[in-house]
Amino acid sequence: MLLRRMLIMLGVVALVVLALAAYKGFSIYKQVQTFSAPQPPINVSAEKSVEVPWQSRLPAIGSLRSLQGVDLTVEASGTVQDVLFLSGEKVKQGQPLIQMDSDVEKASLATSEAELSLARVEFERGRSLVSRQNISKSEFDRLASELQAATGKVGQLKALLNKKRIVAPFTGTIGIRQVDVGDFLSSGTIIATLQDLSTLFVDFYLPEQAAPQLAVGQKVRISVAAFPGEVFEGDIAAINPKVEEATRNLQVRAVLQNPDGKLLPGMFANLEVLLPGEHLRIVVPESAITYTLYGNSVYVVGEEKDAEGKSSLVVERRFVETGEHRDGQVVVLKGLKSGEQVVTSGQLKLDNGSHVAIVPDQSLLAKPDNQARTEY
Repeated sequence: MLLRRMLIMLGVVALVVLALAAYKGFSIYKQVQTFSAPQPPINVSAEKSVEVPWQSRLPAIGSLRSLQGVDLTVEASGTVQDVLFLSGEKVKQGQPLIQMDSDVEKASLATSEAELSLARVEFERGRSLVSRQNISKSEFDRLASELQAATGKVGQLKALLNKKRIVAPFTGTIGIRQVDVGDFLSSGTIIATLQDLSTLFVDFYLPEQAAPQLAVGQKVRISVAAFPGEVFEGDIAAINPKVEEATRNLQVRAVLQNPDGKLLPGMFANLEVLLPGEHLRIVVPESAITYTLYGNSVYVVGEEKDAEGKSSLVVERRFVETGEHRDGQVVVLKGLKSGEQVVTSGQLKLDNGSHVAIVPDQSLLAKPDNQARTEY
């Protein structure tokens, strides 16, 4: 009886062990099947490389300056009697701006003019008398000297009186006034700034290596933060004949028209110097380039056939030499042919020989249909 129970228990244990062994074997079999099954393709976005006419440009940054600009100051001290302009208005050359109190100068001028009149009469009388030798030559010279001194004094007072009335030295836009009626102004006090905004300069620097590529008259494209997306065109007007020793940069000045007065002196400007001639270049989206310490590379999409003759897409990692970057595009100088398809998103999941499936780029789908084309 005891032997029978032991046999039954052994049989039960053997069945349990067999069941566990069968379950474990089945699990291992499923895992093997999973690893041996072909991996599904990785979803990526891709775009073909294209060959386009490409005009090289030299990027730089600079600042805008007015063709004519000055801080209006007082030459002669005095009290402001009248302010003849409004802040921010356009003024013409010679237009009065400030009238200072000039009563003392006017009175002095009247006195001096009377003295000049007397000196002129005495000089004419002396000339008549010296011709008849009724007075000495030295007495006549004294009368001539007094006439010259009186004339100079009148001219001096007239010049001082003119300085009491400040006029615009050129046509332009005047800034916010810094003085009021009744203020006593000493010599050198700033009244306001006057800027000619019809034409502007933009000063910028380029590396000395760019000197052979520059010439007066070359076109310049300028953009400012105040008007994003808007481009203003100008021309190189002057190239400094000396390289800055501290920076080894060359100063360049361009001139541009500003008929609407939108641009203001002092604005920060991003600009590009357009170099002459266009060349055919292969370009790809900037997102297609993978940058590493070992070099720049792209994933090129190609076709592969299996043993059954079915085609599938695979990628090949290819190192390339890149050139200029502009407007989200990169010039590829070596390593890529026109028309080859390159991966533009999803590169982090890829390796050389990975199978891929091309799907639309979601970032491109989000852009409006009427977005402007990129200019090369």
